[in-house]
Amino acid sequence: MKVKNKLRLGFGFLFIVVFFFGAISIFYINEISNNAKVILKDNYQSLSFSREMRTIMDEQNLPLNKASVSAFNKALVKEENNITEPGEKETVQNLHASFTVLKNATATLPQQAQAEKAARRFLRKIELVNMQAIVRKNDAAHASVDKATLFLGLAGSFTFLVLFSFSVNFPGFISDPLNTLLTGIREISQKNYDQRLHFEKQDEFAEVGRAFNDMAARLNEWENSNVSKIMSEKLRIETIIEQMHDAIIGINEKQEVLFINTTAKNLLNLNEQKPAGKSVAEITKSNDLFKSITEEGKAGKSFKIFADGKDAHFLLEVREILVPKLNRDSEPIIIAKISAGKVYILRNITEFKERDEAKTNFIATISHELKTPISSMKLSLKLLADTRVGLLNKEQEQLVQHINEDSERLLKITHELLDLSQVETGNIQLNFIPARPGQILDYAVKAIRFEADQKGVAIEKIVAPALPNIQVDVEKTAWVMINFLSNALRYSSPKSRIIVQIIQKENMVEFSVKDFGKGIEEQYQKRLFDRYFQVPTDGQNKSGSGLGLAISKDFISAQNGQIAVESAIGEGSRFYFRLPAMDI
Repeated sequence: MKVKNKLRLGFGFLFIVVFFFGAISIFYINEISNNAKVILKDNYQSLSFSREMRTIMDEQNLPLNKASVSAFNKALVKEENNITEPGEKETVQNLHASFTVLKNATATLPQQAQAEKAARRFLRKIELVNMQAIVRKNDAAHASVDKATLFLGLAGSFTFLVLFSFSVNFPGFISDPLNTLLTGIREISQKNYDQRLHFEKQDEFAEVGRAFNDMAARLNEWENSNVSKIMSEKLRIETIIEQMHDAIIGINEKQEVLFINTTAKNLLNLNEQKPAGKSVAEITKSNDLFKSITEEGKAGKSFKIFADGKDAHFLLEVREILVPKLNRDSEPIIIAKISAGKVYILRNITEFKERDEAKTNFIATISHELKTPISSMKLSLKLLADTRVGLLNKEQEQLVQHINEDSERLLKITHELLDLSQVETGNIQLNFIPARPGQILDYAVKAIRFEADQKGVAIEKIVAPALPNIQVDVEKTAWVMINFLSNALRYSSPKSRIIVQIIQKENMVEFSVKDFGKGIEEQYQKRLFDRYFQVPTDGQNKSGSGLGLAISKDFISAQNGQIAVESAIGEGSRFYFRLPAMDI
């Protein structure tokens, strides 16, 4: 039988049982109610009418007046219409005959007294008949109640036993197959693909069992066919990781070492500890280098480690392992990703570090060697421009001027290369002294004042009052301001203006240079402070070496400051840096 039909039969049976119990209850309750209504309607009303007539005779003297006669007659008529008990009719007729004498005005007083006495006797008889009827009907009602209680108790007990048996046994038809199916699913989730389900009855659960067995068989076939392939791929990946020259460490979300190649073991001196499977906390207790590598926030940091008899340089890369997780609680269903651990890679950058150092040394040497001949060239150009040596024609003066400009440019690039070599080798010499922000500004403006006047560019200075002093290297900070001003002059049109401003922002002092040139496109702004980067020009402005802003950033960063740019096409550019204010 199908599960649907079982449920229908079960709930149909429950409906019949409840209907049977309800019908019996309604029948007996209705019978008890009818008995109570009969007592109230018949006998109690007769007693009420008798009491009314007795009250009239008790309160009025003979002969009765018209009002008393009318009231007595009215109650008598009601009693005549409410005769319900055997013998009550004859008694009422006799009462009517006595009342006829009482209301007869021609009857003598003794006759009326005799009639009153008879009427009282008949009233007592009416009351007695009805009281006996009330007792009799009350006993019958109690009997009905007892009978109803017995039948309802038997019906309730039978209903309770039936429902209890149903509630105990019927859910088993549904829950037992479901529990069997749940057990099978749990076994499958544990990769026990030999699990099978067997249902004796031919219903939907039997169909589900057959489908489950078919699924388990297919999973078993798939598992057997793919285990060797998976193991082969796993061995291949482990071999690749093992043979890589970079140190690789895998750590799961429980902070346990998943894998570690031989390079990492040798580098971290972990050959004897067999770290695979151990917790990170256990290894870091005795290995500070491993602790430094696995600490948070160390990604991108370089490490200098003594390996193979020499100092080697390594760059730490951290990759988070993300695995998909199906979120079934949301609508629509979302496949999210959760972290399953991290992979730490120590890339050997010793060769690149050595090449970078060689490049830096080469730049420093070349720059130093170029300073002498360039200075000699400038001296010769100065002598050529002196009239005491001889006069130059107009074309020669122009040539000397161009050579002088190019020499200045070469000398500036040489100085920038020397500064760059200091930055790259970490040999920046900073001389921190307390200084007034306005002093640095005046020095920078004075340095480029002649060039600005030659181009007709006005320099407006805005200095906020009561600025705090700053602890900085005055020379290098002024160099940054001069670099900002030189760039602003280069890209400003003649007869324009440049705004130089110093303000305080919280605990920082901000220096800014604002020009009104064509501005810088947003795609280039993020790279302005990169070394050797130059914004493409239209040929009207000579580009520099691409080192000035990079060196400026290094100088400001070395003084715990911040440097940035704001620019928009057609509105000009604003370069600024901020330095910490001294505590007052």
